[in-house]
Amino acid sequence: MALLIAGVVLWAVAHFFKRVTPGLRASMGDKGKGLVAVLTLASVVMMIFGYRMADSTSVYTPLAGMGHANNLLMVLSLFMLGAGSSRGWVASKVRHPMMWGLVIWAVAHLLVNGDSASVVLFGGLAVWALIQMQLANRGDGAWDRPEAGPFPKDVKNALIALVLYALITGVHIWLGYSPFRGTYG
Repeated sequence: MALLIAGVVLWAVAHFFKRVTPGLRASMGDKGKGLVAVLTLASVVMMIFGYRMADSTSVYTPLAGMGHANNLLMVLSLFMLGAGSSRGWVASKVRHPMMWGLVIWAVAHLLVNGDSASVVLFGGLAVWALIQMQLANRGDGAWDRPEAGPFPKDVKNALIALVLYALITGVHIWLGYSPFRGTYG
């Protein structure tokens, strides 16, 4: 479990770097970007291996039927992760769509995983995203809402989200974690 916790903490530290110490981060230029990229990659590796190796205990029992909610929320999460860069209508309505996508992803996984490793991983990343949004709001000031883009860009983003969901589902099944088993009763 220590490797998993260290991975989540490293992820947060790497991503808070710009918001907490903007002067230091700016003075580093491209070296700062490289450092954040290396720390982020290391944190992802630590989280993957830490999660898979964790000696986990049950914290709560997921409710029946949450598998359906998880799958629906995952499609929404992927849509939100792409909403900002798709520059459609949704991007003009939601501030920090990528962060909200990560929060939705974490909540979806907590609905179907009640073990301590899942609480650390998904709960930790959700808390990080919520804090990151607050720091960004304080640092950036008022939101300069972008103009609404054309709705077909959102449709394209939704189709991409569905394709990504199919690919991610395939990887989960290949790894032995079918999103279509359990908590469906």
